[in-house]
Amino acid sequence: MKTIAILYGGKSGEHEVSLISAASIIQNLDPARYAILPIGISKTGEWLLQDGAALRQIVDRRSGMEGLAPIVSGKKVFVLPGLGLAAENGSGGWEKLDCDIVFPVLHGTFGEDGTVQGLLECAGLPYVGSGVLGSAVGMDKQVAKELWLREELPVVEFITVRKSDRKNPNFLPALSRKIEARFGWPCFVKPVCSGSSVGTSKVSDQEFLAPALDKAFSYDDKILVEEFIPAREVECAVLGNEEPRAFSPGEIIPAHEYYDYDAKYKDPQGALLQVPAPLSGAQEEILKTMAIKAYKACGFSGMARMDFFIDKRTGAILLNEANTIPGFTAISMYPRMCQAGGLSYPALLETLIDLGLERFESRNKLSYSYDTEA
Repeated sequence: MKTIAILYGGKSGEHEVSLISAASIIQNLDPARYAILPIGISKTGEWLLQDGAALRQIVDRRSGMEGLAPIVSGKKVFVLPGLGLAAENGSGGWEKLDCDIVFPVLHGTFGEDGTVQGLLECAGLPYVGSGVLGSAVGMDKQVAKELWLREELPVVEFITVRKSDRKNPNFLPALSRKIEARFGWPCFVKPVCSGSSVGTSKVSDQEFLAPALDKAFSYDDKILVEEFIPAREVECAVLGNEEPRAFSPGEIIPAHEYYDYDAKYKDPQGALLQVPAPLSGAQEEILKTMAIKAYKACGFSGMARMDFFIDKRTGAILLNEANTIPGFTAISMYPRMCQAGGLSYPALLETLIDLGLERFESRNKLSYSYDTEA
């Protein structure tokens, strides 16, 4: 039996979403094959060991969408370079925790952006999902788009804005003119390193630009202003390391003005999810090919959900963004697309764990020292 450390919660605007995803994952891990080591990360960044038995009871009597109970005080958990995970023992010392692999269920900053991945690398712990670079690239929407453009993959038109740009007294009118020249109104304003549409606003004209910028800059020092595309929103699940596999895409039909945080997580009727998406054979193949090419360009491993727009006016397919730790709730698109492709939720989790161990073993075979006598 393998011990899986589930990292959830986290110091980000997606803390509550993580509780929901973690609940679904714990529900679907085979208890005959995996022991769960629940580690909750508080909103202040403390790693706290949670009661495994109580956690299992909470999950069993709740639906996945309700998520886990809020993180409570417990033994502090430490990540020790070269040694792994340890917890305080109550007498001023610490004890090593058995752990075969870590499953980060952390959406957004301080979890999906390479920070936790780097910490786990230093500790010598295998983990599920992309490595440090892939995680960081996937989180930074601008960098991902720049890499896709180098691969001649089509992306949504965008303008990058940094918080320091606001020091220019002519900043707002200059940005407005740039928006009007590049793609016009309406447009979207979003933090570069955020997910679940946190901090995102649809801006109809110049009057509403300043408050949208304030909102986005409260989550990040760098934001994107993106062209509004009247489009179908289509997503593609990709799974694998060196030879990734793309599943048939799914489509999101929002009931809200766009697929915002409330539509994703608060309103059960917030969107209609169609899996598989109603696409022609040619469209599906283009999307899957683009998804794998974009996945490789960013150096992803394990998994990623690749998000696309299909322009309703022209039929053009455009890459929007990637998510290296996509939602794993009961209604999330990533596991649903995999299930539609014949991979059940429990089998998907097992595959992700195997891919994480495979990547760890492959990296352990690399040489990290130079012997001048060799």
